[in-house]
Amino acid sequence: MKRFLLYALTVFVCAGCQNAKNVPQYETVQVVENMVIDEKSVPIFPKKAALTTDTAQRFSVELPMRCTVDWNNQSVVSVVPAEKIEIVRLGLGDALPELTVSEYKFKDVTVASALNKLLDGTDVSVVADEQLVEKISGEVQSGTLADTVDLIAKMGRAYYSYDAVTAEIHLQHRAKWMIKMPKDESIIMALLDAMHGADVRNLLVNWQDKTVVFEGDAQTEREVSRIIADIASKKYMIAWDMDVYRVYPKTDNPIIWMNLLPAFGKNNIKMSIPGVVGRALVVGPEINTKTLQEFLAQQSNVVLISQGTFSIPNGWQSRFDIGQCSKEDRLETDLVIGATGRYGDYGGYQKIDAKIVLTTKYGELTSFNIPSSVGDNYVIVGIPTHSFVTTPETLISPFAELVVFMSPRLVSIVDDVKPKSGEALLVGDDVRDLLNN
Repeated sequence: MKRFLLYALTVFVCAGCQNAKNVPQYETVQVVENMVIDEKSVPIFPKKAALTTDTAQRFSVELPMRCTVDWNNQSVVSVVPAEKIEIVRLGLGDALPELTVSEYKFKDVTVASALNKLLDGTDVSVVADEQLVEKISGEVQSGTLADTVDLIAKMGRAYYSYDAVTAEIHLQHRAKWMIKMPKDESIIMALLDAMHGADVRNLLVNWQDKTVVFEGDAQTEREVSRIIADIASKKYMIAWDMDVYRVYPKTDNPIIWMNLLPAFGKNNIKMSIPGVVGRALVVGPEINTKTLQEFLAQQSNVVLISQGTFSIPNGWQSRFDIGQCSKEDRLETDLVIGATGRYGDYGGYQKIDAKIVLTTKYGELTSFNIPSSVGDNYVIVGIPTHSFVTTPETLISPFAELVVFMSPRLVSIVDDVKPKSGEALLVGDDVRDLLNN
């Protein structure tokens, strides 16, 4: 009996072992929002709209030019040769037949009606690709067909193209142009900024050919033509290179800016200009990005938020978007630094008379009127970082502040200079002679 019980127990245990081998072993599975995730599964994501990704949207060939400053090779005054800026209409099609027009009158008719009447009896027909309702009146004493069609189209704020195969003149409200730009990048950037300011969008810039292609109506053509004529007539361009820092004091005290005087000497602090918020200091060339950071490092931790450059024709205005050249997303990235500047006589002195305005999406933060000599720099201090905080509480020290270093440059556009590499640097008496002429 004992032997039988022992045998039965053995069989039971062994059967248990056999059953354990047959029990399937499952891995741990994590379920997140109806998606099964393990090392062998394929993640399932919700469908997204067909929109350009953020990183592709932010891609720009211009950014390395706008967001990079070579502080070791900065020219306070540079000279570039004057070059013609040419605007060319694209898509004109074939040449119109060589016909002569004489004593042609039209009154209170559309462009299409005026051209249909003009071309009556010829093989050329008119096709209005868009509805043109503006009425025009005029008279042509004599001229070629091409000149007459061009005149009538301009009067009606329309554009035409001719197809010789079908003998059709097509009319549209909009047209396409190409601008052949000069070689100097500062002038190109100023031209592009001015066109953006005139609300000319979708610019196709070919940096290899130095050309810009854009589309627009008659109003766009006039605005761009005015910009080109104004830039071409300027003798100077003003450019600003800048660094933007956030400064964290090492102690529970603000930065002691009065220490600049014993650190650099009063001769290197030329002006102190208060604003609604902050203060602008006009300083000599001894205070630059390197020496300023060395000074700040004694009292604080310094973080470079943004760096870049922008330029304007003399007397114009432009802007620098901090976020466009920001090292990363920060509180200050919606800050815009605008500048209006003019170089010339300032009470008997040759000065760069500038107005610098700091604005955010909530409006103007502060502004400064800054007259400075060529070679001076600006240091804007005392802008609290808490000016950009939108939450009731923050971990940022109440003594953290924004510091802006700006270095203005003068670009002289002259007719009789032929530099070897597209730009010539003047020094010493040559600079004084140039600026006094």
